[in-house]
Amino acid sequence: MSPLNITVRDARTGPVLGIVGDLDFDTAGQLRGLLAGLDLRPGQRIVLDLGGMKFCDSSGITALIVVRNHAQAAQADVALASVPDHTLRVLRIVGLDQVFALLPDSASA
Repeated sequence: MSPLNITVRDARTGPVLGIVGDLDFDTAGQLRGLLAGLDLRPGQRIVLDLGGMKFCDSSGITALIVVRNHAQAAQADVALASVPDHTLRVLRIVGLDQVFALLPDSASA
């Protein structure tokens, strides 16, 4: 198990969250908790850079949906960048690749 580390940086379009480690039952609360302090304004886009994510279970997928709901409530958008193949496969199976904007990297945001 890899501990979860989340970094936050500001980009021109909005915040970029770098997700490194395992996003799972034990760590998904960290991502959800971070949202409470995230200032997101209408028209911005929050980008989750998943390039360093090692593992994602159903709790992690749920946390991604929570981020999307948070963004929509703020009249903002969300995108996933550098999605690992194992997570992209799951997103495609459950149809979430049609819900999230998928970017090759966070610089594309």
